[in-house]
Amino acid sequence: MSKKYPKYKPSNIDWIGDIPEHWDVKRLKYVATASPSNIDKKSKENEDTIFLCNYVDVYKNDFITDEIEFMKATASKAQIEKFTLKKGDIIATKDSESANDIGIAALVKQDFEDVVCGYHLTYIKPEKLLGEYLFRQFQSEYIKRKFETLANGVTRYALGVDAFNCLNLVLPPEEEQIAIANYLDKKTQEIDQLIDDKKQLIQLFEEEKKVVISLAVSKGISQNVAVKESGIDWMGLIPKHWDIKKLNWCFSNIGSGTTPKSGEEEYYFNGYINWLLTGDLNDGEIIETTKKITDKAIKDYSSLKIYPVDSIVIAMYGATIGKLGLLKIETTVNQACCVMSNPLHHTTMFLFYYLLAVRQEIINMSYGGGQPNISQEILKTLKITVPPLDEQEKIVNHIELESRRIDSKIEKTKKLIDLLIEYRSALISEVVTGKVKVID
Repeated sequence: MSKKYPKYKPSNIDWIGDIPEHWDVKRLKYVATASPSNIDKKSKENEDTIFLCNYVDVYKNDFITDEIEFMKATASKAQIEKFTLKKGDIIATKDSESANDIGIAALVKQDFEDVVCGYHLTYIKPEKLLGEYLFRQFQSEYIKRKFETLANGVTRYALGVDAFNCLNLVLPPEEEQIAIANYLDKKTQEIDQLIDDKKQLIQLFEEEKKVVISLAVSKGISQNVAVKESGIDWMGLIPKHWDIKKLNWCFSNIGSGTTPKSGEEEYYFNGYINWLLTGDLNDGEIIETTKKITDKAIKDYSSLKIYPVDSIVIAMYGATIGKLGLLKIETTVNQACCVMSNPLHHTTMFLFYYLLAVRQEIINMSYGGGQPNISQEILKTLKITVPPLDEQEKIVNHIELESRRIDSKIEKTKKLIDLLIEYRSALISEVVTGKVKVID
């Protein structure tokens, strides 16, 4: 059972409730200095070169340490003096596209000489309380709710410096601040380790699913069948009664699309025809596209074809190369997509799972440096296994049955992670408001 303090008193703050009798409530401006940073990532002449702790560094890390790879920028001497990171200081996000992403805080864990607080952030220097304790208050539910009510904006939300200054903080004596910070450091580390373990378990489940698909489409699901060499180095042996064919033999139509001239409203405004981009591909069914085009775009660009339902789409360029989609809507595509329609000797789903299984081999066929590319002509040379149609259907049923089993494990594990995250947040809130006593 959790320990309680002997006596409580009203905090006079609705979402905090009662606090231990010997604790105080003060606004942040009386115990710390909050300063919104105006140092952006653009380098300017006649300024000193520094490193910038930016929005993403704070958003993704509870603690700011020298293990983070900071970006380079420049700042004036006055900015450097004011915003150089010091141990125990707090950095909080002050604007974002989502109200849930503002007021997220990170604790500076060491003194820096050449790292400053960057744009989209507010720098907070504790003066009459412990920074490690203030950091945990920022992680509490009651401060998160307060920030949500103070956030201004429609498409982008922001917190002015007054929103930080007017925050009501719960202040125990310094000895208890230290004890609370140490207790929460230990407990959150334990919870975070459990969360990391669950995330690794999900990765293992995902790998298991990949193995199931890969083995099924390259080896089959029948036991004790005669085998032969596939002639494909990475595949090895396949069932003797299977064939190997190139991709262009497998479909009656393989094509792509294009991008109508950007900025021309007549091609996009009030468009109703689906236009698929590689960013829409999700390795699953495609039921909508983020962009639409007009009849005029179809008329003016002969390379824009409307592809039928059950076509398979694969990304040919850049970071999304190999990403797949199975069309459940008719759509056009841009030039980065290759569309394969009307399979000749396969079921659609067998081919979809096959292409999913050999993604790395497709990537290995690409050319280019940082942004690898693959052409339709190269894709057409990809070798595909060809089991009998009835066996393909059995293989697909096996994959989908096993995928559902594994997906169920993944979903349960994700729910456990959500519960751990909720528990972590609740624990912090309970401790920093004195609902749970952690010091004798």
